[in-house]
Amino acid sequence: MNTLSYKTVSANKKTVNKEWVVVDAQGEILGRLSSKIAMIIRGKNKPGFTPNVDCGDNVIVINADKVKLTGNKFSDKQYVSYTGYPGGQKFISPKELMAKHPHRVIEKAVRGMLPKNRLGKALFGNLHVYAGAEHPHAAQNPKAI
Repeated sequence: MNTLSYKTVSANKKTVNKEWVVVDAQGEILGRLSSKIAMIIRGKNKPGFTPNVDCGDNVIVINADKVKLTGNKFSDKQYVSYTGYPGGQKFISPKELMAKHPHRVIEKAVRGMLPKNRLGKALFGNLHVYAGAEHPHAAQNPKAI
């Protein structure tokens, strides 16, 4: 067998084929939806996946205000933030967060599933979440999933 006839192909920024995808979150369970979104953003669903390159698609999530949480998580779960000052630790439940900023619940779930480095921060920029059914990305001709 000729070992020079095949080579491992690694993707780079120039050779990556990035697409736009629309995901409807209506009636979906938060964790299951977020793991699928994180996999698409990372590019793990593509055959040419390269771990150190942004080879995933841009994801548009609509109807973020209609996502579901199972069990008592809607009232019992707590998101924690800390300002850095004494007494600056704040807690908010998904119920309160959905009332103020419904898109942040999905953003927090997906961000936690992405790598915690420079690549993860760049990948998070490929996520666009909207509370309603409308989005301003019609010019990109996104595919519906």
